[in-house]
Amino acid sequence: MGISRRFALKSVATAAGTALARAIAPAKADAYERVEPADDAVGMLYDTTKCIGCKSCMTACNEANNLPYDTRGESAGRWHMPFDLNEYCKNIIKLYKDDETGEQSFVKRQCMHCVDPACTTACMLGALYKAEHGIVRYNADLCVGCRYCEMACPFNIPKFEWESRAGKIVKCELCAHLVAEGKLPGCCEVCPTGAVIYGNRAELLAEAHRRIEAEPDRYVPHVYGETEAGGTQVLYLAHLDFEKLGLPDYGDRPVPQTVKTIQHGIYQGFVAPVGLYAMLAAVMMRNRRQQSEEDTKDEG
Repeated sequence: MGISRRFALKSVATAAGTALARAIAPAKADAYERVEPADDAVGMLYDTTKCIGCKSCMTACNEANNLPYDTRGESAGRWHMPFDLNEYCKNIIKLYKDDETGEQSFVKRQCMHCVDPACTTACMLGALYKAEHGIVRYNADLCVGCRYCEMACPFNIPKFEWESRAGKIVKCELCAHLVAEGKLPGCCEVCPTGAVIYGNRAELLAEAHRRIEAEPDRYVPHVYGETEAGGTQVLYLAHLDFEKLGLPDYGDRPVPQTVKTIQHGIYQGFVAPVGLYAMLAAVMMRNRRQQSEEDTKDEG
């Protein structure tokens, strides 16, 4: 279902009013309030020491989300072999290997579902938003294709459909449609070793600390995502330094705290960009309408 012009204009007007109110509000209203995980926040715990790199989670992810397989590149059209997260890949297993030291580890990459996401802060019309259980969801009908979420995400997760004229953002949504039915996310359902498990974030965090205490020689003594970037709902255990696995040390400062400070300084509450967003919304709606009409003709 496409977004109506009236709805788009109403959304822009609402955003403008909110921005103006923020711009003229007292300075103390701009004080940043740290976001804490909700009691019912869910997530995943990935244990690198249990992962065998079978990549069954990647196949299951595409099947669960009705995504075509990425057969470009070296696979020559034969199998699902993305180089990285992209419009056909919401979940990927990568290999870290150091030939000099002999160190190696598989690592799973997908949306981290931050407790306080930078992408939702950067998205002015709310196409990316925190939904039930803290899952970061995406509403394509509100997306204007600005890709600010790509630039804001500290983990480089959201990907844009570059091959589509009315491209959308693609990222893991923790298989929220399956979770709503009482099922597990596709990747957690098929993992043969239990390297990735799904559950309540607090319980997963407790399990991660239990494993570290039980086998201190097996793990780095830290749960990645407990505090990084304000905390994430996807947590990691590893036997190597997290930075080697592509998981940067961001400290415990939430990224939106920096983003909001910069935005306020540049845009004074986003008053200036509202016109640009209205223009982008109109273009995206037109492109999607035209593409829908062409798809209908092709099917006919």
